[in-house]
Amino acid sequence: MKQNVARIVLVDDHVLYRESLRGLFDRWTEFEVVGEATSGAEAVELCEQLEPDLVLMDISMPGMSGLESTETIVGGHSSTRVVMLSAEISEEKVASAFQCGASGYLLKNIHGYQLRSRLNDVLQGDVVLSGDVVDLCLDVLRAERGQKPGADHVSDAVASLSAQEREILKYVAFGDSNKEIGERLFISESTVKKRFSVILAKLGLENRVQAAVFALHAGLADRA
Repeated sequence: MKQNVARIVLVDDHVLYRESLRGLFDRWTEFEVVGEATSGAEAVELCEQLEPDLVLMDISMPGMSGLESTETIVGGHSSTRVVMLSAEISEEKVASAFQCGASGYLLKNIHGYQLRSRLNDVLQGDVVLSGDVVDLCLDVLRAERGQKPGADHVSDAVASLSAQEREILKYVAFGDSNKEIGERLFISESTVKKRFSVILAKLGLENRVQAAVFALHAGLADRA
């Protein structure tokens, strides 16, 4: 058995897709697939038996949905993190996933190297999003009226950030991992992580999702 690796359970009702994922994880030495499930109910049972570090969860499956099983798994195993890996994206599904305790929402069109990077971020305590999920959040925020934080409050909060902290926050909103942000800004991944902790403290935020939403509200994440 591999030593000092993250133990992962794959949950998806499509066998070929699970086999493809397993092939990726077999090449990544920091992960070990310890179980596979074809439904939410099977996932809950496996997690009770195996207590994995991480679960990659599809949303739409026969019987118990990925959302229902995520809520059960996170509620019963505080150390197990669940990341949704889905072909579907909607405001309702993304919001429901995080309400159920998910640590991330990634789309199945993600590249392998991005998946690897984001899962490592999750294991370090971060919350991760695909770029398309961030774009959805941005569209929703732009459609809202009368629900944004006061302009003065946002302006003061942004003014408290250094130029580099604003850049980091922008790329967080784009869905970039700490490693990817470090490569963009020519600083180490550990430096990004430290700077991001400072950003959260300055803004009074708790996690990556809240930081991304703040950046979108503040206009820091325009892709122009």
